[in-house]
Amino acid sequence: MTASTAATHVFDVDQDNFEADVLQASLTTPILVDFWATWCGPCKTLGPMLEKLAAEFNGAFRLAKVDVDKNQQLAGMFGVRSIPTVVLVKDGQILDGFAGALPEGQLREFLMRHLQPAEGGTAEEPAPAEVETPEQAINRLQQAMAAEPDKADLKLDLALALMRAGQADAAEAELAALPANLATDGRAVRLRSQLDLARALKDAPTLTELQQRVQADAADWQARDLLGVRLLLEDDAAAGLEQFLAILERARDWNEGAAKKRLLAAFATLDDAELVGRYRRRMASLLF
Repeated sequence: MTASTAATHVFDVDQDNFEADVLQASLTTPILVDFWATWCGPCKTLGPMLEKLAAEFNGAFRLAKVDVDKNQQLAGMFGVRSIPTVVLVKDGQILDGFAGALPEGQLREFLMRHLQPAEGGTAEEPAPAEVETPEQAINRLQQAMAAEPDKADLKLDLALALMRAGQADAAEAELAALPANLATDGRAVRLRSQLDLARALKDAPTLTELQQRVQADAADWQARDLLGVRLLLEDDAAAGLEQFLAILERARDWNEGAAKKRLLAAFATLDDAELVGRYRRRMASLLF
């Protein structure tokens, strides 16, 4: 891959050319929008990988780069809370997206769910991911930290594994101890969103009680909000997202726009890209 090959499929975008070069252009060619900033460490890792894949896919999509410091309005339109954030736009609509600097294998998986390399492209099939339980990950990371106590990335990985194992307090303690350069890492932002959702349920009514309140009064937005969080954290993500969408549709400004904030936090915590993409599109249809 040469620099000129990559440049063919990569371009900068701002408020002036966004309508024509992203929304209108996506009617014929999908556009992958990369929200980044010069000071963002993870962006420096993700950006070159996206440019490499844009070249490998040989025109199956184009990569639009948005500097959020220069285009805050665009970032706000897409509900960008952390960077890097990447959104796939097709037929003028948000198709899917993710936050954080994913490994190259996961980037390929994301792209190949929606795209196929154009003729002459060389994108490879993703290798199958190894399955590891949260408990195994905790043990592995603790051993690695004992061998390399100054390696900060291991502390973030441990915090994520602790959260997956249901040890929220321990995960929060590790998150609080992270060095400043990891505070804006996409994975740290995701973990913070998970912890925020878990904290919202402190002293909250039971699932059954919340369901009864919503059945008795469909406009009990507080009950609906807490019900959405409970469902989300109790592995019924779609049902939880439906509660937030109901608030967004009928009471968008309730509690200072809490429904939109909940949806964005939920998107940041979920691994199901298809589910996230579907509900992100529904959210966008209500907002724009």
